[in-house]
Amino acid sequence: MQYSYAQPGEDTADYFFLRDLQEIVFRNHPVVKQAALLSESARANVMQSLGYFDPSLKAGFDQKVFGGTDYYNRWTSELKVPIWVAGADLKVTHDRGAGDYLNPEKYTPSVGVSGIGISIPLGQGFFIDSRRNTLMQAKVMVNYAEAERVKEINAIWYGIAKDYWNWYFAYHQFQLISEGVELAQTRFKAISRQTLLGDKATIDSVEAAITVQDRLIQYDKMKMDLQNARLTLSNHLWNDKQQPLELPETARPQPTAQLQEKPSQQVLDTLLIFANEHHPEILKLRTKGEQLAIERAYRAEMLKPKLNVGGSLLTTRRDFSGYVPPYYDLGMDNYKVGIEFALPIFLRAERGKLKEVKIKQLEQQYDLQQSNREIRTAVMASYNHRMLMPGSCRCR
Repeated sequence: MQYSYAQPGEDTADYFFLRDLQEIVFRNHPVVKQAALLSESARANVMQSLGYFDPSLKAGFDQKVFGGTDYYNRWTSELKVPIWVAGADLKVTHDRGAGDYLNPEKYTPSVGVSGIGISIPLGQGFFIDSRRNTLMQAKVMVNYAEAERVKEINAIWYGIAKDYWNWYFAYHQFQLISEGVELAQTRFKAISRQTLLGDKATIDSVEAAITVQDRLIQYDKMKMDLQNARLTLSNHLWNDKQQPLELPETARPQPTAQLQEKPSQQVLDTLLIFANEHHPEILKLRTKGEQLAIERAYRAEMLKPKLNVGGSLLTTRRDFSGYVPPYYDLGMDNYKVGIEFALPIFLRAERGKLKEVKIKQLEQQYDLQQSNREIRTAVMASYNHRMLMPGSCRCR
């Protein structure tokens, strides 16, 4: 595992920089890869919703023969093509029916009867119906899933960065205690010699020995803390083959960063604008608002009465090469029409669903207001904290 970036005049072969960790995590971490599946899943839902507009072909055959009598022999077939505009359906049909006991309305000439027609909801479902509602919401949820993906990646990276800086702290604490042990041992040796020469009291040598023992205890504790911090950080390391990696014991955290200037007011303004436009939580709530607006339009549409009109022009012609009696040809004299009307008296179910959507919209607006304020406050608090810090840079 390569994790060093050489700097002019400095040996950094064992340094493990934060940018190295970031590169490994964003390329190979399982949770980051898992978060990417959110967008893929949302796009798969869009594909499923598009299925409601797929043309469909169906056919059926029904026959009954009993006691040597052909009761009925019926063939039906239909090609239906859903149309986005006005929720209409285009239909192409071919039916053939014969038999001694066939319902007269289903009887056709021997060649059958073909038809082409359309059904349109003039009332409920004209502007938006269930399938358009589902597809529109699925498309909106792609943006929601993308915001959720960014949010999850930010959350996992924040935790990983904290583990890195915990390792950084443990490493330097261990270095300090190691130096402290060496200094205590040197002092003990010096005081011991002075005691033998009579320049120091024996109690001074005992006190120096106790200090050495105390430093050694702290050394063992800090060594264990460093090992645990290294193991915790190693949990986030994976190679390109999805195999876990271990941070070597010889690895060192990056050197102390150079002093940086304090951020200006312009930086704060830029951060506030960026957070207001691109923060994942804000994007999720705005997307939720778009979804509820679509749902509200659909529920309002459901308050209208159902008025479905359909019609087909009929013909027995299969081609235009042979003779067919004029009264069997396609025209206004051969047709089939139908009208369907329905209206619930009280509309309590529809009105209740619409009211529920309106309540959810109010909740979403309140959540958006509160989230906007909390995010703005968090950005300003981080800015103020950075302004009060000494010059040293700290990654957060």
